[in-house]
Amino acid sequence: MKRYYTYFPGCSSSDGGSKAYGMSTESVAKILDIELIELEDWNCCGSTPYSGVDELASLCNSARNLALAEKKGFDIVTPCSSCYVILKRTNQYLKEYPRLKAKVDEALHAGGLEYHGTVKPRHLLDVIVNDIGMDEIKSKVKVNLGELKVAPYYGCQIVRPVPSFDHPEYPQSLDKLVESMGAKVTPFPLKSRCCGGSLIISEEDLALQSVQKLLDNATSNGAELIVTVCPLCQTNLDVYQGKVNKKFKTKFKIPILFFTQLMGVAFGIDNKTLGIEKSIVPAEKALAKAMKGEKGG
Repeated sequence: MKRYYTYFPGCSSSDGGSKAYGMSTESVAKILDIELIELEDWNCCGSTPYSGVDELASLCNSARNLALAEKKGFDIVTPCSSCYVILKRTNQYLKEYPRLKAKVDEALHAGGLEYHGTVKPRHLLDVIVNDIGMDEIKSKVKVNLGELKVAPYYGCQIVRPVPSFDHPEYPQSLDKLVESMGAKVTPFPLKSRCCGGSLIISEEDLALQSVQKLLDNATSNGAELIVTVCPLCQTNLDVYQGKVNKKFKTKFKIPILFFTQLMGVAFGIDNKTLGIEKSIVPAEKALAKAMKGEKGG
């Protein structure tokens, strides 16, 4: 059965540094018979920093996307954790604070739009786990991932908007998804700890400490691969491993993939289509070992 959603790709997954996320999302969606109808004329959600500069402007910016999506009549789905949080928070605020909504409505009306609060913002992980389900995912698996040891990393955002689709401190949805693909989930106590986020720009040392703790926690528990649901988390853990190694005298070399990329591998989609080669830390070796049923070193 085909399922329809309004698709909000976000800047990172469309033309930004996480293009592989968008590529793998679209590829996996086709296999799962998910119709992602990209929101026409969408604008950047503003990400989390915008609200710290001008909260009202950031809410108006986000509400414009919700107003456009409302015309379509479907849930609005995004693979980006930050976009999800912003859209969900905006939706919640507009329902809870009438005076704020009046100000946002005024801005929307100036652009010929209106919003009645009927859109449900959702993260792609929520859709895949709860709408598609584990049984259907298992039925699509074509490649045996063997004993690939995977640490599922949620990051600090997607499970914390209340109410959420998973537990805020001990989430399990991504764990179950990884297991459904035949991989082995490793213990990862810091699975919902912040990676340092955009502090990597303003407070690099603090952010690198956060990344080091996450990499150490994952590898010390035997992980050969980390999968994440967040573009910024993937960037921080992948791109900055070299700086972490230099600063802390470590030798981390663990691949960081999007969960949709691992799904694509399990579904038999080729690496190029999934953008596997776009990662800084190569994942091909770990994936090849898994497919052969070999144990990682």
